Amino acid sequence: MSRSGFLRRVGLGAGTIAVVGAGVLGYRAYDQGVLSVGDGPAYETWSRWDAGKGLLPLVGAATLAPSPHNAQAWLFGVGSDRIDVFADSARNTGAIDPFRREMYVGLGAALENLVLASWSRGLAPNVELMPAKGDPTHAARVVLTRSGARRSDLHAQIPQRRSNRYPYVTGKAVPAQALASMAALAGADTPDAQLVWFAEPAARGRVSELLIAATEAIIADPDQSASDFAWFRQDWDELQRQRDGITVDAAGLSELTAALAKLLPAQSRSSTGESWLEATRERHTATAAAYGVVAVRDAAANAQRLQGGRLLERVHLWASGGGLALQHMNQLTERADREVQLGLEPRFGNALADLMPSGWQALATFRIGFPTQTPNRSPRRPVEWVVMR
Repeated sequence: MSRSGFLRRVGLGAGTIAVVGAGVLGYRAYDQGVLSVGDGPAYETWSRWDAGKGLLPLVGAATLAPSPHNAQAWLFGVGSDRIDVFADSARNTGAIDPFRREMYVGLGAALENLVLASWSRGLAPNVELMPAKGDPTHAARVVLTRSGARRSDLHAQIPQRRSNRYPYVTGKAVPAQALASMAALAGADTPDAQLVWFAEPAARGRVSELLIAATEAIIADPDQSASDFAWFRQDWDELQRQRDGITVDAAGLSELTAALAKLLPAQSRSSTGESWLEATRERHTATAAAYGVVAVRDAAANAQRLQGGRLLERVHLWASGGGLALQHMNQLTERADREVQLGLEPRFGNALADLMPSGWQALATFRIGFPTQTPNRSPRRPVEWVVMR
C-alpha cells in the first residue's frame, strides 16, 4: 500500500498514535527526525547566516532566499569590495525548468537579499546584471562602497520568510491597499518587471483551474515528473547531507500526518505526484485569497528574469512582515516552457498570454492569503559551500 493510501485508511486516530509509538517504529521516529523538525546541520544557516566576517554575511542573507525546488543553484565570488553572483548550472532542475527560467528567478531573489543586507551594513550596492558577455552563468556583479546604514522592514524579514504550503484562511480577502503596496515594490531597479494580481473570484477561479490542470500535466510527463521527484528529500540522513530539496516538514502537512509520512516507507514517484495533485486541488488552490504573477517584457531574457526575481522576493518579504502567507506555484510556466521545448500545442502558453496585459509575459506565479499555521523552515546549504575559492 502506498503511504498516501495508508494515511487515508488509518483515519489518523488515537490508536494510530499508539501503534507508531511502539517497538521498532520508535527507533525509526528517531532515525527519521520525527522529533527533530528544523534541527541539525541542514538548518544551521538560518541562525548563522550573518555570523561571518567581511562580506560573508551578505552571502548568508542571499542563501536564505526562496529557490525553486530548493535547489539553491547559486555560487558567489567574494572580493574585498564586490560580490559576483553566478548560476550553479550543475544544480539545475532538468525538465521541470527546461530553459532555466526558474533558476534565474531564484538568483534574482538571492540578489535582492544580498542588496538589502548591503544597505543594512552601510554598504551602497551598485548592481550590474549579466555583466560578462558570453558567460550566461555570471548573473550579477555587486560593487560596494561605504555609505550610511539603511535598515529596512524588508531586510528584517529575511530570516523570517518562509514558503507556506498550508491551507490559508478561507473567505478572508487580502485588503486592496496591501495588494497595491506590494505592486508598488516594483521600482527603478526593476524597470522591466511588474506585479499583476488575480484577486476577484472569477479571475482567481480561472488561475486555480489552470494550476490544477498544469499539475496533472507535469505528473503525466515522465521526464518532468522525474525531475520534480529528484528534489524530494524523504530520508533524514540524506537531507542532512544534501541540505537542499523539498521536505516532508515543509510540505504543509499536519504534524501527525508529517510524522507518519516519515515513519512509513518512502513514497514512490507516482504516489508523490498523487499527493501533490491532491494538495494543489484541496489545499492550495481551494484556499488562495489571491494569485500574483510577476510579469516581464521578455521572459526569455536572463536580466529580466533577475529583475523579476528581485521583485518577487520583495513581495514575499513584504507579505511576511504584513502577516500574510505566500507560496510559489510555478506549474503554469513550467508547462508552458515544456510545450515550447517539445513543440506541443501551447495550451498553457496561450492561457498565460491571455491572462497578461498587452506587452507583458508571465514569469512566476504565487498564491497569497492569511496563514492558518506557521510553516517550517527548509534546509539550507552553508555559506562556505557556495563561496567560490
